[in-house]
Amino acid sequence: MPPETAYHGALGDAFADHSANGAYNAYVDRPAMLGLAGDVAGQRFLDVGCGPGHYAAALLERGASVVGVEGSAELLARAKQQVGERAELRQHDLELPLDFAEDASFDAVLCALVIHHITDRAGLLAEIFRVLRPGGRFLISTTHPAADWRHFGDSYFSDEWVDLHVREDLPPIHFQRNTVEGFIGDLLDAGFAVEKLIEPRPAPELEPIDPKAFAELNTRPSFLAARLRRP
Repeated sequence: MPPETAYHGALGDAFADHSANGAYNAYVDRPAMLGLAGDVAGQRFLDVGCGPGHYAAALLERGASVVGVEGSAELLARAKQQVGERAELRQHDLELPLDFAEDASFDAVLCALVIHHITDRAGLLAEIFRVLRPGGRFLISTTHPAADWRHFGDSYFSDEWVDLHVREDLPPIHFQRNTVEGFIGDLLDAGFAVEKLIEPRPAPELEPIDPKAFAELNTRPSFLAARLRRP
């Protein structure tokens, strides 16, 4: 991804550290996405925007084979530390075609909290459709439009690019706002059939660790996640 959207440098390292045990990643998005995945044993997965390798590691533990692609060198290095030689990992700009992958070469694709960083969403979704086998599953998550509206204000229907400042000493996270209608519309336009749409709540394991975050995340949305299928 371009420098202004990928998690490069210090931002990449900070995200890798935070995502391992942070409430949003470890206790909301990751359990939700793995729950949507279900039984993955024997399946060949493409992890699009694999980050520091948390999803790849979980899929490997459940018996899948994994190819992971990531635009950030820092995050890819962390992924390699976590999964070693058990997965095929490569650095790749997700604004470009997935030219390393043949048509219909994957049983499933996972794209966790990535699509809102991509300028050519239609292009990436078309590539994911291409590399999935017919009947293959596509698991995707994104920031919840209501959460973005609450944080940034303005119109709910805004599609502006925004900067989320997480720490004063780090570059902001740059992404594009969307609506529920827009998120689902993009997926349908790409040819996918929607099987399930969820608004993930925190896993019960978070409550004894961070009861405040557990309570807050049970009262307001943070992400949208969906399981789709290539017809």
